[in-house]
Amino acid sequence: MQLDLNLLAALDALLEEGSVAGAAARLHVTAPAMSRSLGRIRRTTGDQILVRTGRTMTPTPYAIAVREQVHELLHQVRGVLAPSRELDPATLERTFTLRWHDSLVALGGPVLLAAVRAQAPGVRLRFVAESTTDTPELRRGEVDLEANANRPNAPDIRAEHVGETRLVMVVRQGHPLTRARTVTAQQYAAAEHVTVSRRGNLSNAVDDALARLGLTRRVVAAAPTEAAALEFVRGTDLVVSVPEITARTAAADLGLALLPLPLELPSAPVYLSWHQRYDTDHAHTWLRALARTALATCGAS
Repeated sequence: MQLDLNLLAALDALLEEGSVAGAAARLHVTAPAMSRSLGRIRRTTGDQILVRTGRTMTPTPYAIAVREQVHELLHQVRGVLAPSRELDPATLERTFTLRWHDSLVALGGPVLLAAVRAQAPGVRLRFVAESTTDTPELRRGEVDLEANANRPNAPDIRAEHVGETRLVMVVRQGHPLTRARTVTAQQYAAAEHVTVSRRGNLSNAVDDALARLGLTRRVVAAAPTEAAALEFVRGTDLVVSVPEITARTAAADLGLALLPLPLELPSAPVYLSWHQRYDTDHAHTWLRALARTALATCGAS
């Protein structure tokens, strides 16, 4: 039997997207063409692959069983057929989508953009906001590179530890805590606080550390980004605890004061994450190298 490798790509897209329309959009073909490919796959495998359940389509037990194998096979085929020539960034025409933590965008983004513009003027960068929920954009190819404190658990997502940063507290100049020779945990807990949480959480690891000392703090607000939280702090006696790489720049730009956090907390890691399909992609490898340098420059080390 003669096999069509295009069916492998179609099957991978169908299993990833769970719909004919989604798979068609991913492979840039029409929905009728993808429907015909699904029909050929069904005839070849003797399995329905996807079955309709109401308004959605559900993978069959066979489809679930072979999903990872299909994905790995397609990755291997692309690796074999991929050109091995050297990359010339000056001639590269490509758009990369990056989902970085907002503080890393603010600090490392300009450094990365400057390097990309100098080496590859045909490359464009799309920085998109972090989602409030865990999303599969890396797997679907909608995001090329992530940078945040979370190490992904999915086996097909690569993660590289590129640095560490510690938490510090940030207050306005003239805040009562700035007059203390050394801020104690009790003084810290007695202040009113702002948390930073894209999910709106009013507690975090700081509260756990305080609880171990028998202390609690009063959190009066949760801000979705560190930039917003720092604005809350700017004209009040509120306190926010953020990564030092953010706070150092904010202190200069907003006239804020940095103080050591009087708690024992582990450093926050910084990870770069991408899908394994880009392991041997020359352009993606080039971008990752520039991203590492940009993050190191802004202090994530």
